[in-house]
Amino acid sequence: MATSLSSKLSKAVKQQCMDLPQGDEVQIMYIWIDGTGEGLRCKTRTLDSEPKTIEELPEWNFDGSSTYQSEGSNSDMFLIPQAMFRDPFRKDPNKLVLCDVLKYNRKPAETNLCKTCKKIMDMVQNQHPWFGMEQEYTILGTDGHPFGWPSNGFPGPQGPYYCGVGADKAYGRDVVEAHYRACLYAGVKICGTNAEVMPAQWEFQVGPCEGIEMADHLWIARFLLHRVCEDFGVVASFDPKPIPGNWNGAGGTYFSPYTNFSTKEMREEGGMKHIEESIERLAKRHQYHIRAYDPKGGLDNARRLTGHHETSNINEFSAGVLNRGASIRIPRSVGQERKGYFEDRHPSANCDPYAVTEALIRTCLLHEEGEEPVE
Repeated sequence: MATSLSSKLSKAVKQQCMDLPQGDEVQIMYIWIDGTGEGLRCKTRTLDSEPKTIEELPEWNFDGSSTYQSEGSNSDMFLIPQAMFRDPFRKDPNKLVLCDVLKYNRKPAETNLCKTCKKIMDMVQNQHPWFGMEQEYTILGTDGHPFGWPSNGFPGPQGPYYCGVGADKAYGRDVVEAHYRACLYAGVKICGTNAEVMPAQWEFQVGPCEGIEMADHLWIARFLLHRVCEDFGVVASFDPKPIPGNWNGAGGTYFSPYTNFSTKEMREEGGMKHIEESIERLAKRHQYHIRAYDPKGGLDNARRLTGHHETSNINEFSAGVLNRGASIRIPRSVGQERKGYFEDRHPSANCDPYAVTEALIRTCLLHEEGEEPVE
């Protein structure tokens, strides 16, 4: 399996430099979503002291013509700090900062969905919307081949890999453990992880988070995963169908960040009534959500939502208690207690969580109708 040349450089030499004192100055890594709506970019600047709040961080800029975000003739883009985290690679007092991106005219870039999402979340903050998202991914070599797979074949059929233990069942656990600890150090609300049904496929969960925090924390968790994989010389893929076709007769594997959603009313006694009302609204707005739930307007979900392998059909809406093949699943405990949350199984693994959470609020709480969002 191919790994990057950078991973073969001496880490001992790097560590000698990382252990040097840095005085009072602090390194701040600015992170943003590029023009693909999926890729992440970053660069670092020095500040004279450790920032304690997001307001203490200055705006910055970058060349958008090199990130698919502008033309070369007018390429200045602005980075506006949005959320701050501890840096698990450089350690305290250094920081990671997730940023909004504005164009030269100070209007949001096309893939800056945070600004609108925050406005929508502010409108319903008294309802205390909670989210939890599951993020599935595949560990690949730099040649795109799944980590640990035979170079000219396939692993054994699925069955022993889900939550598996052992060198012949769990592929790449070092990446998973390093990522988990990096998230905890950074302050990301990661709440769990497990191996998935395909070897080299893993999942982590983030939440519960309220409002805009859900998307902020999931994007930083993705960034941390990419950085950890960079050090190991491998690649993390969020492609919702990384391996085409059925492998070894076991059935294809489809990746999704299932999204758990609830409001204060849903979590209280009699909450099932509000859950059912939200599901009815989602059923009437199925195609709008399909388009919002992947960065290609539904094309990635078309590869995933086939009605097979625990997915619903992309053209049909369904809901049910315990039904993993439904569009919306109500967990058993919620069905028994008649309150809690529901699970939206539509989003693709490479979705923008700002778009997903915003769409749920628009439909379920703001009661929007039709196939387009209301201005």
